[in-house]
Amino acid sequence: MFAPSLLLEVGTTQIETVETLLQVGRYLVIFLAARALAELMVRLKLPTILGELVAGVLIGVTGLHLILPPAVHAELNQTMLDLVGGCAGVSPETVAEIYSESFPSLEATSKLGLYALLFLTGLESELDELMAVGKQATTVALTGVVLPFALGTAGLYLLFHVPLFPAVFAGASMTATSIGITASVFGELKFLKTREGQTVIGAAVLDDIFGIVILAVVVALAGDGVLAAGPILQLVLAAAVFVAVALFLSRTGAPVFDWILDRLKAPGEVVVAGFVVLGLCCFVAEAIGLEAALGAFAAGLILSASKHTKAIQQSVKPLVALFATVFFVLIGSALDLSVMNPLNPDNREGLVVALFLLTVAIAGKVAAGWSYISKEKTNRLVVGLGMMPRGEVGLIFLGLGSQAGILSAPLEAAILLMVIGTTFLAPLLLRLALNGVEVPTEAPADGSADRPTEQAA
Repeated sequence: MFAPSLLLEVGTTQIETVETLLQVGRYLVIFLAARALAELMVRLKLPTILGELVAGVLIGVTGLHLILPPAVHAELNQTMLDLVGGCAGVSPETVAEIYSESFPSLEATSKLGLYALLFLTGLESELDELMAVGKQATTVALTGVVLPFALGTAGLYLLFHVPLFPAVFAGASMTATSIGITASVFGELKFLKTREGQTVIGAAVLDDIFGIVILAVVVALAGDGVLAAGPILQLVLAAAVFVAVALFLSRTGAPVFDWILDRLKAPGEVVVAGFVVLGLCCFVAEAIGLEAALGAFAAGLILSASKHTKAIQQSVKPLVALFATVFFVLIGSALDLSVMNPLNPDNREGLVVALFLLTVAIAGKVAAGWSYISKEKTNRLVVGLGMMPRGEVGLIFLGLGSQAGILSAPLEAAILLMVIGTTFLAPLLLRLALNGVEVPTEAPADGSADRPTEQAA
């Protein structure tokens, strides 16, 4: 809602013109920049989310200042303000004010992209595969969550004197594993059906569950500003019960969903029904004091056992391609990478923090490859490297931490560099580790199946 003084200063029609120009212009800038850099990443055989992040940095605080969250208090690109103001017949100052007032609509689109992405991640979490690799995946996942979380949090708090909440959140951001990036590399190299491939995929599914539960708890605690044993246990229990119910409903509720969907005839029934479940789960998660992000992921878990899962995935992926792009670009647009400039002495501690996070993020996941007992011959280095990329899940942590105001600018940049570093290095190191290794001709004895290699990232 625009201020009365602004309505007196310019006409309603002019305000609507400016708002429309800004909204259309934002999406044009976001999609053109993101797609151009995503195409470059594809040709370099790198995840496209890196291109979307770089696009955000380019058009945001560190680059052209075309798209800026009002919270960063940076000045918008003057040429852009002059252009929009000239088209609408208002002053650049008025354009800047309308820009700030209307920015929440873009953030709402970004949040829709976040929920759609988490929903898709849950849909692609094939629980039968997780059961097939059992003990190994569970041990790898637990080690891959506990080690980075504990070492990252303790190191930031004790060595770098980062306040406790930001330290806990940064530690939590290192628990994630990107299923899509690892699966795509294993699939490309024909190792997805091997014991290593199935163990990593199973562990990555558990990592997502553990990591998003931790995320929901930390963000909820940050909102209260209290880090006490009682609220922590209450939230952890609520999150655990919530996920357990979602896993139960994936076996009992999915058939009911299928029965209803089979009786719907209007066009778009698959995506609409899926988003109804998504909305219900987000509502319930928020109602019991957790994050809606956990509800979105749980909705995907519930429908992952549906006979219509493939159709739901295909209907959701175009929405993710659009709206998750906005989410990733907005993350990049709010980041000021000048705090990582090594020529500025004030930034050197932040660079050391970034190097520390990257080291712990790599070491914690690689160590997880040696954390289980198996009589079968297993390439443990490959398992560890497969757990390394944080990818889109790490960026979800970063985005929610930024929105909640938990992180300082240097710590945001340090987490971003950790996510980019692990996402960039994992495919390269996996290819090196598997170079010359003979591809097994048979699937593992447990009979676990292949999974889709495509992912929103």
